[in-house]
Amino acid sequence: MNNRNRGKNTGDDTLFGSEKQISKLKMAVEDMQYLLSREYPEKAASDLVGNRYRLKTRQIQALRGASASIQQLHNRQLKHVDASDLKDKTVYLDGFNILILLESLLSEAYVFEGLDGCIRDLSGVHGTYKRVNQTLRAVELVASFYRKNQIDQLIWIFDKPVSNSGRIKQIILEFAEEYHLNWEADLQYNPDKFLAESSAIVISSDAWILDHCKEWFNLISYLITEERLPANLIKMT
Repeated sequence: MNNRNRGKNTGDDTLFGSEKQISKLKMAVEDMQYLLSREYPEKAASDLVGNRYRLKTRQIQALRGASASIQQLHNRQLKHVDASDLKDKTVYLDGFNILILLESLLSEAYVFEGLDGCIRDLSGVHGTYKRVNQTLRAVELVASFYRKNQIDQLIWIFDKPVSNSGRIKQIILEFAEEYHLNWEADLQYNPDKFLAESSAIVISSDAWILDHCKEWFNLISYLITEERLPANLIKMT
């Protein structure tokens, strides 16, 4: 067993651990939505808002993840499905996006609920995926969700260019075989495009995918509620 996790970065308690900082971030999200709704580019808008509120790099990252235009929010809401809609369906899961997010949440890192109700974190793959202490628990939570909602088939989609993607695919398939789950795992060179163009229900918190997919389900919020997961959750609204 390794000793890695995806917990807080040094300094995160200073950036996100006080009412003063959270209040500032909420005001920044309001300003960001105003600009995005008037078609300001995301980077220009986040630079402008970040300068106004003197936000640090990780705060700006959280701001961008939480923000969306009024038009984006309306579009995403129209395409969101409930858990009751998943029975007997084939569902595609954005592998690294969901796995890393769950690992972060289970590691007591700060996670953020955006305007669209999605939970996002501040971690990333950065070219290489490394299994951590919370990986197995994250997969078990997905399995619990899969069983409870009687999903026909769950297909995990991973980024083929990411180092160790083949290994995590194998871990998922071995887990599925051991517990008799109708799961598949696939490696794609461009998983975002693949998921966005799929006709199946998609599980992801990636904003671009949510804007372009046909239907999506908010898994992390579901798991926090259904499994009563403790979380360092900051609501940015």
